[in-house]
Amino acid sequence: MNGVMNLQSLAAEIGPGFAAAAAERDQDDAFVADNYRTLRELKLFSAQVPTELGGGGVRHSQMCEFIRVLGQHCGATALALSMHQHLVAAAVYNHRHSRPGQKLLEKVAADEAILVSTGANDWMASNGTVERVDGGFLVSARKPFASGSPMGDLLVTSAPYQDPVEGWQVLHFPVPMAADGVSLGGDWQALGMRATGSHTVVLDQVFVPEAAVALRRPHGTYHPAWNVILTVAMPLIMSAYLGVAEAAAETALTMAKKRVDEPTTPYLLGELTNLLTTAQLARDDMVRIADDLGFEATTETANAVLVRKAIASRAALATGEKALEATGGAGFYRDKGLERRLRDLHASQFHPLPEKRQQLFCGRLALGLDPVNDASLPAQQVAAA
Repeated sequence: MNGVMNLQSLAAEIGPGFAAAAAERDQDDAFVADNYRTLRELKLFSAQVPTELGGGGVRHSQMCEFIRVLGQHCGATALALSMHQHLVAAAVYNHRHSRPGQKLLEKVAADEAILVSTGANDWMASNGTVERVDGGFLVSARKPFASGSPMGDLLVTSAPYQDPVEGWQVLHFPVPMAADGVSLGGDWQALGMRATGSHTVVLDQVFVPEAAVALRRPHGTYHPAWNVILTVAMPLIMSAYLGVAEAAAETALTMAKKRVDEPTTPYLLGELTNLLTTAQLARDDMVRIADDLGFEATTETANAVLVRKAIASRAALATGEKALEATGGAGFYRDKGLERRLRDLHASQFHPLPEKRQQLFCGRLALGLDPVNDASLPAQQVAAA
């Protein structure tokens, strides 16, 4: 599987079927399991894995475009898939730069393994407790917003650990979703993106072998690993929301054509076009910066992506709101699909970084300061103090 045309034809083939069930899945808070089975059969989960490691060799930009088109049909499927794909993309980048990543990629290619991320919520400090035991660690934590978790195979997560020599660190590691002590909280009843299956994953004294720890970083300070993660993740994630915004705009245009005699209709459609174009330009430039994983992993690169993510998020949400306004109220009915898409678009603002935190990151960097000033201590250290 390689080439844009192949992915485009796949999206056109499977998208309408995904769209047909989107409203029902949303209404029932039901995970898009059937869609995930289809994606697995088509080997989409291993699509970005390099061919020499058994994958499809699809480029990052091609996957962004596939997710965008998928988002036009089912935003929840597109967003959940983007969470898996950003972990794959980060592993590909690390593998290319002689850092750990190959084993994860080989597992995805061999088993079409589905990866589940908790990185956005963990950010600098992470959460949970870690106890040192023979051969590894026992980890307990609650990890919310774990999209795709009902069918996930491997949780890619982290937790804070007080090393007796190095002090407070954050350990990054994978955990099989079938491991003893791993369960789902069953709590994903949300405003939007209801079918992503973004339940809290509960870790209760889960054993993590020491060899499984892929990264140890200082607690509460910005680490270069985020320069990779943010740069590969945001173009994929915002591609899903762009697809949702494009579908909302298309629905509004179709409905607005029935209101050509209303004098405000052309103005509203003009505003709608400007907002959607802003979202498209910001997302497209994120894809350009990522450069099919050819980017230089600097804080300046991550900052540039975060700025565009904030612009894309705001414009996509405004597109949904303007689309609803352009229908003259008819779009308020649920059967038109606009209210679901507008709810889904609200979720875009909570991905790293929310706009105010992005502005703080950007402003501190402009002043020559560390971009993140998060020296907060893990809860267990605060209690000990």
